[in-house]
Amino acid sequence: MTTTLTPQLRAGRREWAGLAVLMIPVLLISIDNTVLGFAIPAISTGLHPTGTQLLWIVDIYALMLAGLLVAMGSLGDRVGRRKLLIIGSVGFGAASLLAAFSTSAEMLILARALLGIFGATLMPSTLSLIRNIFEHDKDRRIAIATWAAMFSGGAALGPIVGGFLLEHFHWSSVFFINLPLIALFIPAAAILLPESRDPNPGRFDPFSIILSMLALAPLVFAIKHSMASGADFLFWLSLSVAIVAGASFVLRQLAASNPMLDVRLFANSVFTSAVVSNLLSVMGLAGFLYFGTQLLQLVLGLSPIDAALVLIPGLITSVAAGYLAVPLIARFEPRVVVPCALALNAIGMGIIAFTSEHSVMGMLLAFLILGIGLGTAEVITNDLILAAVPAHKAGAASAISETAYEFGSVMGTTVLGGLSTFMYGSALQSAIGDKADRAQFDTLGSALEYASGLSAAAGERITEAAVTAFDFGVQWAADAAVVLVLIAAVLTSFGLKGAGRLLPGAAAGTDSDH
Repeated sequence: MTTTLTPQLRAGRREWAGLAVLMIPVLLISIDNTVLGFAIPAISTGLHPTGTQLLWIVDIYALMLAGLLVAMGSLGDRVGRRKLLIIGSVGFGAASLLAAFSTSAEMLILARALLGIFGATLMPSTLSLIRNIFEHDKDRRIAIATWAAMFSGGAALGPIVGGFLLEHFHWSSVFFINLPLIALFIPAAAILLPESRDPNPGRFDPFSIILSMLALAPLVFAIKHSMASGADFLFWLSLSVAIVAGASFVLRQLAASNPMLDVRLFANSVFTSAVVSNLLSVMGLAGFLYFGTQLLQLVLGLSPIDAALVLIPGLITSVAAGYLAVPLIARFEPRVVVPCALALNAIGMGIIAFTSEHSVMGMLLAFLILGIGLGTAEVITNDLILAAVPAHKAGAASAISETAYEFGSVMGTTVLGGLSTFMYGSALQSAIGDKADRAQFDTLGSALEYASGLSAAAGERITEAAVTAFDFGVQWAADAAVVLVLIAAVLTSFGLKGAGRLLPGAAAGTDSDH
């Protein structure tokens, strides 16, 4: 069954100008998700975090985003999406300043957590406003292609911007870039964006917010802790809390007449498959950006700006692939295009996984292929997510889509980054034994800094051992990423049957079930 709006009005100048304004918070969120990539070595030597703290610095931001996106989407439905965008942007700017002036690892973790909280007020409104601003199917698809291109492109742009800034300024400069964008966004949003809210939002549910955070945060902690200490009592306790809280959250939503998160949307196989595809593909991207940026600088010896230049072709192809997906989906069914795009992601990660000696050209090619796959898949799956629900559910669907994206980013750093860190530590310990202080070898950056202060022979031995161990960890993480993305490809090839009916102009599906 196909549902259309009658009449479907074509977008005018004001609507397209509004889309341009909405891209500012999208860029803010996606750039901040990955901008620390090339700053990790500088932060390692500047604030001296442990390996676990370094992982928290990277992904506490995305964790808070993932945990609060649904809640903030629900809040935006009530108070007004434009209003929440403006309030959130002010808080995002204040948190950026706190991050820039951090003097310890703990302070930076706190600042990144606040950035995630305020970032959660920005993201749900962007996609739901697009759903309400653009009534015509073709206009909406172009707008979503732009949204997805800015999201994935911004994620790739983050390390590039960071690399340029780090070449000339202190690592804290990566947070100052938010301020001019926010100053531009606030007046433009007030003038060009229409206010939008759910006419029947129901009551706000703080207890569900607590349960969602109790499901996500202990799960991430359990994975990180297991990488450092194994499956001890604290691991099982954290995992148990996450499982109980997650189950309680789902049951509470099912029992509510107007839930904060409509989990019944997952009964639609097309919707669920698109969400899972987003989550697993972003896991691969986040893992690549975490260990890839360190590999380019610390192993291959590139400067931040030269390392950033390696990622530019992948950034360009990611954005271009997003727009090319629009005519592509008019010719081929989503259940064909999306698995093929995910297969490209797997090939990109496979180049890293199965290359015995990494090179600059190999990293460039890997990210180029990864960018094509990610840019193509993100546009189609996000359009499917919105098309699979009625217009008044756009906010809930948007929040779920973005939660999957951000949780995928968290899990990419936690699982893939954690796996690379764990294997690095194990390999390095085998090579150098237990004689040295473990904190000096907790990260590759700290190990290389320690080696630089030793005699030439001893420093060279430590450097070679640390680089070899890190490369070993990267290959393990890339192997895991290949498996995850291939699983997503198989799942979507079955789950997206009949999805063509949801996208007007797409190749007609023949299956009737969904």
